[in-house]
Amino acid sequence: MHRKLYSLLAIIMVSSLILAACGSTDGGGDAGSGEIVQRVLDRGTLICGGRTDFPGFGSIDEGGNNVGFDVDFCRAIAAAVLGDPNAIEIVPVTAADRGPALQTAEVDVMPRVVTWNAKRDAEWGNFTLVTFYDGQGFMVRADSGINSLEDMNGAAVCVTSGTTTESNLASVFADRGLDYEAVIAEESAVVYSNYDEGRCDAVTSDKSQLAGFRTGMTVPDDHVILDFTISKEPLTPVVPHGDDTWFDIVKIVIFALINAEELGVTQANVDEMMSGENSDILTLLGAGDDWGYTQLGLDANALARALSAVGNYGEIYDRYMGPDGSAFTLPRGPNDLWTNGGLIYAPSVK
Repeated sequence: MHRKLYSLLAIIMVSSLILAACGSTDGGGDAGSGEIVQRVLDRGTLICGGRTDFPGFGSIDEGGNNVGFDVDFCRAIAAAVLGDPNAIEIVPVTAADRGPALQTAEVDVMPRVVTWNAKRDAEWGNFTLVTFYDGQGFMVRADSGINSLEDMNGAAVCVTSGTTTESNLASVFADRGLDYEAVIAEESAVVYSNYDEGRCDAVTSDKSQLAGFRTGMTVPDDHVILDFTISKEPLTPVVPHGDDTWFDIVKIVIFALINAEELGVTQANVDEMMSGENSDILTLLGAGDDWGYTQLGLDANALARALSAVGNYGEIYDRYMGPDGSAFTLPRGPNDLWTNGGLIYAPSVK
């Protein structure tokens, strides 16, 4: 009996050693290995999942450049890691392809609009920090007479497939005992084209997306965004599972952009702030204590480079959606700093 027990224990010990040497059996690899970091460094380019059709978040400007809120986060990460905010490749990713692109690590980071929920956190990748608080709403024609969900009973509603928007639409109408006809398309541009051409009575998505695409309607003033919201849509950049070092780097860059606004560090005054006396600012800009760059294999001034490239969180927001934004105007509301009554809050960089 003892001999059999010893043999069983020996088999278990040997199996454990083999598993430890080979890595996890779940296909995830060594979580702290830094494989994505090294791949980015070797390639010399950061690959970001993005969009080219979403004003304010990811679109093509008159010079042929991909610009937007999401793109600036990509540029900030590239500046911190590669020293060059332009060392990026934006890979257009449809809503349905977001999960597969992360699961196969086709992209290094997905700053493209992605709602954070438990299922996606488990299946898709590691969600970093909420960079935009949104909620699902509806856009209708101003003369439609539609002011509430009940007014849409029996209506045709345009919606993007493979999104939380599609499932939220089904849930809220079922919960209210309302009927609707879903007019579904995979590409957002097609969804809004269908709506603009009158193939549906309403279109539904995150309110920021409705505001962005409203600017592209044939007559924007003919359309209104209804003032109720049916869901929570916390949007956050996502990285593939399996590399804790990369996960930490992306998070800390986001922390830096938010903390910089709180501390008054802007794109224009980074050098000036380095010669100040505020210890939090000095640490943030790499002129003070080690904020973690040694452990992450980055330069001390990595975050300063990110800020010099794109500015702080507020500057990024205002560039596209502020009072003088290049895309549209959207009051910050919950996307204001916590010190101003908003929800934007990040751990300190120190």
